[in-house]
Amino acid sequence: MTAQTLRTPKALAELGLVSPDELPALERVAAQYAVAITPAMLELSAEPGVSRQFVPSAAELEVGANELPDPIGDEAHSPVEGVVHRYPDRVLLKANHACAVYCRFCFRREMVGPDGVRPLSRTAFDAAFGYVAANPQIWEVIVTGGDPFILSPRRLAHIAERLAAIPHVKVLRFHTRVPAVAPERVTDDFVAALKRFERAVYVALHANHASELTPQARAACAKLVDAGIPMLGQTVLLKGVNDTPAALEALFRAMVETRLKPYYLHHADLAPGTSHLRTGIAEGQALMRDLRGRLSGVAQPTYVLDIPGGHGKVPVGPCYLHGGEVEDPGGERHTYPPQ
Repeated sequence: MTAQTLRTPKALAELGLVSPDELPALERVAAQYAVAITPAMLELSAEPGVSRQFVPSAAELEVGANELPDPIGDEAHSPVEGVVHRYPDRVLLKANHACAVYCRFCFRREMVGPDGVRPLSRTAFDAAFGYVAANPQIWEVIVTGGDPFILSPRRLAHIAERLAAIPHVKVLRFHTRVPAVAPERVTDDFVAALKRFERAVYVALHANHASELTPQARAACAKLVDAGIPMLGQTVLLKGVNDTPAALEALFRAMVETRLKPYYLHHADLAPGTSHLRTGIAEGQALMRDLRGRLSGVAQPTYVLDIPGGHGKVPVGPCYLHGGEVEDPGGERHTYPPQ
């Protein structure tokens, strides 16, 4: 393949990942939404469940009437630049707005990338840390972006140290794709930078297909877990990627085997130009129902919907209570309590 990250439709066409006939439409897509596919993901490009996540499509030019530039309402809950405070005890810190790869379904696709929102300045970082310090109910800070793991160890250590100086912040969590899409970045210095927080540090890995958990990705995750950093797994339900029981089962088993706890299965957000990748909620519920009973409880995430407009996440999985009856994993109903 290549040792370089591919960033243009022309480069994708040269490797045969898109047809030359598609280039005019894909150039229009790339002018609006950033493109980047790392060497690690290019190695997996023959797997449709991987390539569909990263290779741009002309379908992205079709924007539905219900699709929104800020589908989960970040801006409505942003008291200072770079901070989202939607829930009382935790905030998001959007440390940067670039990623190692750009997902074709990203709910922040209008904000990330080389032409997206500018990075936080030193003054903006100071204001963000000041906001956290001034609000003692903030127990957890979730560092996101963009992808914070493309920052240097020095910058990550600075973030960890600044937050460690705020006594009421007990938990620091990072959301990233890097251990899977650019595992070479997870070095000993990198892990040491995260540990500068000196309290509870968690890393949530976003992965959508079992193929993403390559031996190199598993080694990167092991470096984090062996250093005492627990890991969680986050997944987006995507049409043509993981919308079958077999695909989800393989992914969640691979996560647990890599020592990641599957945390959330996200229903895909109403981001512009992403309808070709979204399922219906009923489909997601059917998938979760199918996994119940055949897949260990430790491998079961919570299926959630982030309500448009900034109203928060809620579980939308199947219900097993029906009046005075409860449904077992096989679909049979039983009176409860028994008569």
